[in-house]
Amino acid sequence: MKTFTLAAVFTAMATTALADDPVDGLWKTAPGDTGGYLHVSISECGSAICGTIDTAFDADGNEQLEYENLGKQIIWDMVPDGGGAYSGGKVWAPDRDKTYNSKMSLNGQNKLTVKGCVAGGLICRGQDWTRVQ
Repeated sequence: MKTFTLAAVFTAMATTALADDPVDGLWKTAPGDTGGYLHVSISECGSAICGTIDTAFDADGNEQLEYENLGKQIIWDMVPDGGGAYSGGKVWAPDRDKTYNSKMSLNGQNKLTVKGCVAGGLICRGQDWTRVQ
């Protein structure tokens, strides 16, 4: 009976680990207009993918503990389309304080292209983010 219980526990743990989305993790944004950048924590939130500002850095790489947007959601309602593509969500650009329709694409394991779009997706502004962990 103990063997069966241990096997069930390990199976449940393995299933949970395999259920993680490949985009889950901590991502470094591209530098903004001031040279500063963010670390964004991306994870599943219900049936979608969301991202929250975890840490902010200035152009010299110094952590900005007083950054007013720490903990704010920057990506929400992103849905996996398969093949490393995501769509249907929103992205908030803190530098412009605007929200855009968004799409993302995972390139390999360590590069994520995040785009905010207007005009029905005809005009997009994007960044390549790199995985921190």
